[in-house]
Order: sequence, then structure tokens, then C-alpha cells
Amino acid sequence: MSLVFAGVCSHAPGITGRAERADNTIREELHANYDKMRQAIEDAGAEALVVVAAEHFANFFMDNMPAFCMGMADFYEGPIEDEEWLKIKRRRVPGNAGLSERLIKKIMQDVDVAYAQEWKFDHGIMVPLHFLTPRYDLDIVPVNINCQGPPLTPLHRAWAFGKALRLACDAASERIAIVGTGGISHWPATPDSGKINEEWDREFLDRFIANDREALISYSDEETYRDGGQGGFEIRTFISIAAACEGCKGELWYYAPIPIYAVGCTVAVISLH
Repeated sequence: MSLVFAGVCSHAPGITGRAERADNTIREELHANYDKMRQAIEDAGAEALVVVAAEHFANFFMDNMPAFCMGMADFYEGPIEDEEWLKIKRRRVPGNAGLSERLIKKIMQDVDVAYAQEWKFDHGIMVPLHFLTPRYDLDIVPVNINCQGPPLTPLHRAWAFGKALRLACDAASERIAIVGTGGISHWPATPDSGKINEEWDREFLDRFIANDREALISYSDEETYRDGGQGGFEIRTFISIAAACEGCKGELWYYAPIPIYAVGCTVAVISLH
């Protein structure tokens, strides 16, 4: 088995950009759980990390919006945002074009996926990497699921992608970790920024931890927009990770609504056994 770790975490830019403005205890607990995930990835002996994310019109626009896209390059650059705003220094992030190509070819047997040989990472990938690979010494394979430009990728297709990703990882010789990054509920760049629906978040996390496919893919976009904001569409990244671990249960390591970060912050894992 080549998939050695699976988890999910939040990627809001405020987590780094406004880090000092959160309550010290809450911030330190969140950071401790990111570090716990970093250690788990290292302990699993991962040689590459697939980051399933939702970007924010940094590379993909309404003139070209694939349902799924994977990076296929030897390196990537990020963050695309202002370094002072995000408080993450711009750098080259190592990729692995050969591994990416093998994963893409395998996934294409079941799910159509686009690929990109150039990719500038935004906070959706750079914030998690800041905590999970602080030395930037792990090969990264980026994935974007269209969570931003309607018509959005259907939830059942996000599940199908996750299952195909698992097959591809297990066919690879490398030891691979996968992490989905996103919300959960948030209303970024709107007058409601900072609003968090904790009840909706916790219900979704219950479904994720139980790895209940039917419950996870039952959300309509209208319901998600109403209850979780436009940022709530990022549940697709979590759903893909659940699908990659179909039949396995998860464990919630951390959840807290942190308004200054404008999101309910989450760190969770799924057992592969």
C-alpha cells in the first residue's frame, strides 16, 4: 500500500496573515495540531504529499475552469499573494513531474482530469505547506477541485475523484500522503466575512469522521451556500479525502470557530486501517 497518510485541514489566509490577532491559547492549540499532522506525515515515511485544494482565481478563471486539475511539474512557485499580507515568504516548492504523470494517467482511467505544468500556489496550498512541510523538502503534487466557479464540480464526482486518487496512489512505488484543505463554513471577501456556522461545521465533520458517503454527498449547492457560505463549497476537498479512505473512520484532532481567521479551523485525519 503506497498511501500512508490521509487528513484534512483549513487553509484560510488569516491563519498566517493575522496569526497574532487570535487568542494566544486558541492559536497555540491550532498550531500544535498542525504540527501533530506534520509529525504524523513524517512518521509515515511519506515521500510525496498530494494537496487537494480549492484555489481562489489565482490560476483558473471563468475562461478556463476545469472540474479537476493536477500539477505536473518539477517545481511550483508561491505564494502568489503579497508576502507581507500572507506572512509567508515566496519560494520554489518542489514537485515531481514523473510521479504526477503516473498519478494522472491512472486517475484518467476513471475520472477526467486536466493537468498544468505551471502553477502559482495561493494560500489554499501555501498555508498548509507552511505548517506541514516547513522545510519544503517533500515533493508536492497539487490538485484543484472547482469549488469557486459555477457550475461547480458535483459532490459525487469529488467522491469519484477521491476513489481514483486512492487507486493511483496505491499503484505508485512512492509512499504518498494526501491532505485536503479548505473551509469549512466561511464567507470570504463579503460583508459577512468572519461569520462562522459552527453547528453546520460540526454536522459536516460528524459525517466526515463517520465517512458516510451518502450523507457527505447529499448537500445541495443551495443549502451549502445558505448555511456555509460560498467558502463552504470547499467541502469537496474533504469529500475527496473521505472517498480515498472509503470504509475507514476519521478522527477530529481540532476544531474551533476563529472569527479573526474568518473560518472554523479544522485538523482531522482518517485511519487507513
